[in-house]
Amino acid sequence: MAELGAQLVLPRCPHCSVDQPSLHQVAKFETRDFRGSSERVWACYECARCGGVTTASANKGYKAVQQMFPSGLEVDDALPERAKEYLEQSINSMNAPAGAVMLAASSVDAMLKEKGLADGSLYTRIKKAAENHLITDEMAEWAHDVRLDANDQRHSDMSAPLPNPDDARRVIDFVQALGLFLFVMPSRVRKGIQDATQNS
Repeated sequence: MAELGAQLVLPRCPHCSVDQPSLHQVAKFETRDFRGSSERVWACYECARCGGVTTASANKGYKAVQQMFPSGLEVDDALPERAKEYLEQSINSMNAPAGAVMLAASSVDAMLKEKGLADGSLYTRIKKAAENHLITDEMAEWAHDVRLDANDQRHSDMSAPLPNPDDARRVIDFVQALGLFLFVMPSRVRKGIQDATQNS
């Protein structure tokens, strides 16, 4: 567990996902609730690589971090193994945005194949997913942005600008939303039904 100190020791930066980040403390202060209790110590840490600021808190008198903002990106275990692995690699390579975008697109590809959409181009399968009501029309439109961004990088389109970290984060946000829609929520619904049946 991370501790408040001059450096915040994390495996990856919550902003850029760089490995073993240098997160040095730039501010520290204490807060309490309106009754004067729930005392906490807060510290702000700046990533030397991306400049992103991470805020962490600990209960007064302790060093163990209780809360952290942002908390970093996590991949749900309900995702199919291949899609999960691609998404994890994408998140872990956000400091190399072109690679992160390509890996995120591969995760989308793996999710669609898991749903039985294996024929044709990614564009065709995205369209088919919307027609089959696996995803909404709005999600399909969003997915096309992911696909085009990935194709720009895979085919070295010289007229297309290279992705920046914000582009990578936008694509990863889409892939996480797609995974939530296609796999995570159905998994939670099934578990809820199973739990309700067992308790009735």
